[in-house]
Amino acid sequence: MSEIHSQWLNLRDDLRAWYARPAAAGPHPAVVVFIEAFGVNPHFQEVAERLARAGYCAIVPDIYHGKVYEYTDFPTAIAHLKSLDDRQVMAEAAIALDALGGRGEVRKDAMGALGFCMGGRYAFMANAIHAQRLSATVAFYGGGIAPEKDAVGREPLLHLAPQMQAPLLLLYGAKDSSIQPDEHGRIASALSTADKRYTLTVFPDAGHGFFSDRRDSYHEAAAKEGWRLTLDHYAQYLDGQA
Repeated sequence: MSEIHSQWLNLRDDLRAWYARPAAAGPHPAVVVFIEAFGVNPHFQEVAERLARAGYCAIVPDIYHGKVYEYTDFPTAIAHLKSLDDRQVMAEAAIALDALGGRGEVRKDAMGALGFCMGGRYAFMANAIHAQRLSATVAFYGGGIAPEKDAVGREPLLHLAPQMQAPLLLLYGAKDSSIQPDEHGRIASALSTADKRYTLTVFPDAGHGFFSDRRDSYHEAAAKEGWRLTLDHYAQYLDGQA
């Protein structure tokens, strides 16, 4: 599928979202995408458009409210990350899900989540907070899910595991110094103890942020396989509900 449409949508006065959809009428499965700490930049517009070309409607809520930072401006981006309130982000995710549900080209019974870095944590959170609305979730190197002590002061999320219903795919890099192997273990233990369906994959030689080809940490092989696994996950748990 190659023909798509993409544009900014105003979800309410103070919240917009980048939206990409297949040109065909549908209805199509849909995915809400959670950003990294740098804002809804061209990379995330491209992520949404890649999903649209794969047959999904994709919405990227602008939880940074217009702010975009260069990948080299790490201190300012992290300062913005620290200012976020989890409850507000989940409320804005609900608004994005409502917007998807109100569109004729979207299948209301087949909505998923996808997140990267900061957004991987929010995708994990949404899989619990919005458990009744999501059918599949993917989180790339979600920082702050289960640290012993989070570097930016966020609350860990493992207490949310019992609320989850949708199958979860977690993707990490073995060379990610910010998410150590013991954190992988704590996440797996919590999900297994809660009797949840999940897959946790670690890519050798890949570091944090390996998916974005606009970052120095880009790892082509891991990015390509991670995307294939993501589409396979959605094909099974979103498309499979038709």
